[in-house]
Amino acid sequence: MVMATTQSNRLEERFRLWDRNGNGVIEREDFAREADEIIARLGAQGTPKADQLRQAYLGMFDKLSAAAGADRLSRNQFLAAAEQEIIGKGDAGFGAVVRPTIEAIVGVLDRSGDGEISPSEMHAWFAAIGLEGEVADRAFRDLDTDGSGKLSVAELVNAVRDYHLGRNDIPLLGR
Repeated sequence: MVMATTQSNRLEERFRLWDRNGNGVIEREDFAREADEIIARLGAQGTPKADQLRQAYLGMFDKLSAAAGADRLSRNQFLAAAEQEIIGKGDAGFGAVVRPTIEAIVGVLDRSGDGEISPSEMHAWFAAIGLEGEVADRAFRDLDTDGSGKLSVAELVNAVRDYHLGRNDIPLLGR
């Protein structure tokens, strides 16, 4: 039951964060606004990778919206759609809904072009989503499960999954 409570609390927190204008529903524009703010904080405006990040965020909204059968998601609709499309489908759900966004974030952050995130790139990401440098350092150490000194897309998707399942406290998609 603790796991279910953690999932619910984290999904509710996600709803509050994605309801960018505070009107009690999540709309496509809320996702666009969040993506645009992250892109601006990373200084990536006008680049093809920024466009990919924006499209990934919008794609995530579109998947949840389609599952809910609505173009605006109330709290309950969002919770039900996220449970159905992400949490309930396990790795496949996180792969289908979350992975494209993580891949796009990595694309924007990856200055070296190796397809992975270095500690300095992690700092840039965490600064863009409003988290402190010490949090980035600790998160990097915790998430580098293969000890390579870099974070792969798979490690990051697993981290988002584990956050929502209550297995870690690292909010990679922001606070």
